[in-house]
Amino acid sequence: MKLRGPIGAGSRIGFVGLGVMGSGMARCLLRKGYRLQVHARRIQVAQAFEQAGAKVAADPAALGDCDLVFLSLPDAAAVEEVLFGANGLAAALKPGACVVDTSTIAASSARDIGARLAKRDVAFLDAPVSGGQQGAESGTLGCMIGGPAEAVEACREVMGAFCKTLTHVGELGAGQAVKACNQVAVAGALMGVADAMALARKEGVDLAQMREVLMGGSARSFSLEKHGPRIIDGSYTPGFRARLMRKDLRLALDGARAAGAALPATELAERLLDELCEGGRADWDWSALALVVQQRSGLPVPDSQEST
Repeated sequence: MKLRGPIGAGSRIGFVGLGVMGSGMARCLLRKGYRLQVHARRIQVAQAFEQAGAKVAADPAALGDCDLVFLSLPDAAAVEEVLFGANGLAAALKPGACVVDTSTIAASSARDIGARLAKRDVAFLDAPVSGGQQGAESGTLGCMIGGPAEAVEACREVMGAFCKTLTHVGELGAGQAVKACNQVAVAGALMGVADAMALARKEGVDLAQMREVLMGGSARSFSLEKHGPRIIDGSYTPGFRARLMRKDLRLALDGARAAGAALPATELAERLLDELCEGGRADWDWSALALVVQQRSGLPVPDSQEST
């Protein structure tokens, strides 16, 4: 499939999905001077981007003249609706355009969407990101990309506006597979930190001092560095919401079952997150998984996202 041409400073860029992650990425594109068109369901969000210099589209189909459109949506159903629903983007795009989906969905869904867009001569990349809200706002995300190499290279310059690292990991669906591996690994690391915090509390050890000691040795990790203070302070304003991490782990587990892989630590993390979400904390930061561990240890836990 041949793209219209090089995608760069003069290209028309679209963006759908201006939530916690998407808004940060879209603002990075504006700061870099790209001609940005956006679609947002919430009027106040659309107005804020219009004031920042973006052109606002009434619906996804109105982005059909774009050379490149980014999606940052909560799940595969939302991606499906934006692309193929009423006033969907897919039917409006011209041959040679490209869609880059930064959402986290199943690898099988990415392959299916890519095949359907290919019939319209539209390129598709599955390009989930890692780095959280702060990374999106500062333009330092990591991106794992699945899809045709020529499309990856054509989009690399523009994606560099919000990504520090861009790694082409294989064919369509591979980006989602690697993102699943990322979520599996960080969930396991956080469970270790949660257990350590619960044990320290039961033993009457100062949590901040314990964390400082662990940060100086082999237990040092991103989870201990970034989420440790949240757990110590009982501060769980998202961040990355627990319901979204639960969704990501369920995708990973579905993929594992299809591949015949066993992920016992991930199964436990998903159960803890499910308990957290069903207990009314679905919109807390996902590091509040530590609260479930503490509750099971008979420890008191905060009843609000901010306890300090």
